[in-house]
Amino acid sequence: MRALCGAIITAGALIGLGLAALGIGTRYAAVQAFDSDGEPTLVRLSKMDRPLIFILVFLTSVAIIGLGIAFVGLAYHHMRRHQEFHWQKERAAAQQRTTV
Repeated sequence: MRALCGAIITAGALIGLGLAALGIGTRYAAVQAFDSDGEPTLVRLSKMDRPLIFILVFLTSVAIIGLGIAFVGLAYHHMRRHQEFHWQKERAAAQQRTTV
């Protein structure tokens, strides 16, 4: 369940990042692609709007946290299954009787 929750959080953050990318593209579509020397111009983070920077940082951190939850949850799930397997193995071995 933990891994599934982490995957859902990550998926939501990645969808949000895609929508943010569309918003940034729409916002800065009017910026000329090349300067007078023919060099491509880039919109730097320092020149972008504050809300767009905030949403980029927020959604990126949520995506990283969601991936962490998913991986830790999956590792915990496998550890529990491994322990349950060994407990069942011990119970089955304790119930065997040897005849004399």
